[in-house]
Parts: sequence; C-alpha cells; structure tokens
Amino acid sequence: MVTTRSEEYMFDLSGGRLCLDFTNTVGNRGTGEPTEHLRSYGDLLAWAQQAGAVAPATARELRRKAGADAKDANEALGTALAVREALYRSFAALAAGRALRAADLSTLNDQVPWAYSTARLASLDRGFALKADGTAHDLKAPLAAVVKSAVDLMTSADLDRVRVCAAKTCAWLFIDTTKNHTRRWCDMKVCGNREKVRRFRQRDK
Repeated sequence: MVTTRSEEYMFDLSGGRLCLDFTNTVGNRGTGEPTEHLRSYGDLLAWAQQAGAVAPATARELRRKAGADAKDANEALGTALAVREALYRSFAALAAGRALRAADLSTLNDQVPWAYSTARLASLDRGFALKADGTAHDLKAPLAAVVKSAVDLMTSADLDRVRVCAAKTCAWLFIDTTKNHTRRWCDMKVCGNREKVRRFRQRDK
C-alpha cells in the first residue's frame, strides 16, 4: 500500500535545518549506489512526523487521504523527491562556491507560492513565528515546511555555513555551527569516527 512504510528506519536529523534533513533522506549519496529512504508516501509521512514537518493529527488525515487516492499520493511523493534533489544540488553547489542551476531554482520557486499560502502566524512562548506546515487537504503538506525552511536558509547569513560531509560515501548536508567553521562531518560519532578508522588502517598498512 502507498501508505505503508517500506522499511522501519529512524531518520537522521543532524543537518541543522529541516530542509537539509530532508535532503539527507538518501543514504550513501557519495557512492554509485545511494540508498533511497523515501520509497512510499508512508515513508514521506514518517519522516515528516519525526522531523516535525506536520502535526500528528494532520499526518493521520493525510494517511487516510493517501489510502483513498494512491495516484495523488504517488504524485505528491514524486513532487517531494524532485524538490529534495533540487535542494540537494543547490545547497551542495553553494557549499562549494558554485552557482545554482537555473532549473533547480525554478523547481523550488514553483513551490514557494503554494507553501506560503499555507503559512500562518503562530504564537510562541516569546513572540511569534511564521509557520508553514500545510493542511490535511493537500497530500503535498509535508513539503510546505521544507520549502519555507529552504527559503529561510537561503536568505539568511547561515547560508555560508552549509557544508557537505567530507566522508566520500556520505556527502550529506549540514550547518557548521563551530566558532572557527572547521566542522567536516555530518556526525562525528558516525562519519567522523569511520574516517578516523579508515585513516588509521591506511597508516597501519
């Protein structure tokens, strides 16, 4: 079923921004055989719930709606994946000091009016924030917060802190929050330690 998860997978949310966490739903990006973790609409909903991109009640209604309309659910998943790849290529290019591809920027811009049409001013403990988390009437709802996150990042000073993980097999994106801007790994406990072991073995040989 379109709403069934293809695997039991705990998504990594170490990117530092929702949009970067979304690009990191592909494992082993740096290899010739990347692992796709969003193989069904159910997977997309699972990520959205774990990442906080949709409210639990919205997710339940979206799951019901997707179960009743597999065609629309698959189209929504296809749109989400296209946006994800455009975001990955764009942020990876910016991290490398390259210009964005016009087609990728266009893919994102196509979703901006829709994403912001779902936005609302939400009250926080201190002040307010503009939130875009879609509605239960639109199967693209998990994408709304992602698009807003991408726009927020692209128009902020933190854009200069976007990095690509130095582990060749990984290539995930993350925000470098270190004071001297020297972070190289998406997760030191995973890619960082793995790279240390690899270098140790090379020296040992």
